[in-house]
Amino acid sequence: QVQLVESGGGLVQPGGSLRLSCAASGSIFSISTMGWFRQAPGKERELVATSTSTGGTDYGDSVKGRFTISRDSAKNTVSLQMNSLKLEDTAVYYCNADIWDQFWSYYKAYWGQGTQVTVSS
Repeated sequence: QVQLVESGGGLVQPGGSLRLSCAASGSIFSISTMGWFRQAPGKERELVATSTSTGGTDYGDSVKGRFTISRDSAKNTVSLQMNSLKLEDTAVYYCNADIWDQFWSYYKAYWGQGTQVTVSS
């Protein structure tokens, strides 16, 4: 059974920094994309940042230049360094990974349980 476990959320003041980490564990043959999404109250889940197995990255427009995603493919981990945090970054942040399902032969999307990030003065 595959699990994604996040850590690093919390309360921070505007302009501050936080680092989120996510580790995938279990029966893992291959991971294609790993990344982060977030969902604020009353809003849809949105892309924060993703990292492909070939090193490509993608960022949501609202976090470009402030957030940096990094990935350790050997350890099946992904991290998100969040700088210059704003009030509007407050949300539950979810780790996501597309992991190869050997039985069904496709990349299945897995989600972590979510970690709360609150930006407040």
